[in-house]
Amino acid sequence: MANRWRLLAIGLLLPILLSGCWSSKEIEDLALYAGLALDTGMEDKTERVLEDKGAKYPRKKKLTATLQILPVRTVGGKSNKQDPPRMPYNNISGTGDSILEIFRQFSIRLDQPVIGHHLKVIIVSAELLKEQPIENVMDFLLRDNDIRPSTMVFVSQGPAKHTLVSKENNSVPAFHIMGMMRNRSRTSKVMAPVTLNKIDSLMYAKKSFALQNLVTANGEVEFSGAGIIKGSSGHWIGTLNQMEAQALTWLRNEGSAGVVKAEVRNEPLTYEIKEMKSKISPKVKGEEIEFDVKITADGRIIEIWDSAAGAASPFTTEETTAVIQKQIEDMLNACISKLQKRYKADVAGFGDRLAIDQPALWKKVKDNWDEVFSRSKINFTYDVKISEYGSFVEE
Repeated sequence: MANRWRLLAIGLLLPILLSGCWSSKEIEDLALYAGLALDTGMEDKTERVLEDKGAKYPRKKKLTATLQILPVRTVGGKSNKQDPPRMPYNNISGTGDSILEIFRQFSIRLDQPVIGHHLKVIIVSAELLKEQPIENVMDFLLRDNDIRPSTMVFVSQGPAKHTLVSKENNSVPAFHIMGMMRNRSRTSKVMAPVTLNKIDSLMYAKKSFALQNLVTANGEVEFSGAGIIKGSSGHWIGTLNQMEAQALTWLRNEGSAGVVKAEVRNEPLTYEIKEMKSKISPKVKGEEIEFDVKITADGRIIEIWDSAAGAASPFTTEETTAVIQKQIEDMLNACISKLQKRYKADVAGFGDRLAIDQPALWKKVKDNWDEVFSRSKINFTYDVKISEYGSFVEE
């Protein structure tokens, strides 16, 4: 009898336990945002008109935050076939001196509360990071439990909010930017993603670092080089161009794809990378710190414009290898020169290698590492191989 009562009680409780979370909210009642752009404070036309009509509150116009909000049907909701076509996103901007306060102001402009569980990308303009240290800009985003630590962070050359606009009617720019990261398998110009979680540790350690740089034109966005953030100040200090960013990826041993284009008799010769490895080895000579960097590359010649090229080309494998190696050398030297002389910022991981190999020495120099790095001698050795010349047919 007692067992029957227990079974009855369990049967009555099951529907309650399976009914869902007590505090759950229907997805239709939320404004999910997938992208966040942060710019210097500049009100858009809508904000100015609202302010002229009395929509004011105490604030300093330090930054402008733009959210890319997804309609419900974009994230899994059903749409009626008879509904008129809609843009798959809606951008809304607000200006102030507190990101959280700006988000709360959206609550008196929208009919749904904004929520960041689906935030994929954060783009910060270089202009904003000239004015504000990245610690200030990221503080709320790191504290907010709604935002995932895996969210990717980028820097933009030009207004960040322009990266969240697309000329394609069926494209969500935030998803597009995130998807572009998959092309790391094709080119080393796409850098390894930097997430909120990684930025938190870099800022805490006062380390300089590089963020993938975005540029826009005519509703299109492109990865173009890297923005450098100075560890001691948290400010943006400059950029690496596409070729220098590619060299940086090689130095950090994070890229094994892409092309190296050289010239033979003023015509292009293109080497497709199949594998690229680097090894950084620190060594101490008295009070001087040096680094030996070994670059190992394997690839194939995939394109030659020289009219004398082909199976009958007088250019030998050794000569071709020397041309490709010289181009790789020039790219790496340009990157290192800019990091050491112009920016005095180690974003390539030399300090990380020193900390592993020489921990006692690292403790002495870590507080002033960027300056020490800028004076350190870096020696390169190369092992470049051409494993094939592609496939072609002679007649």
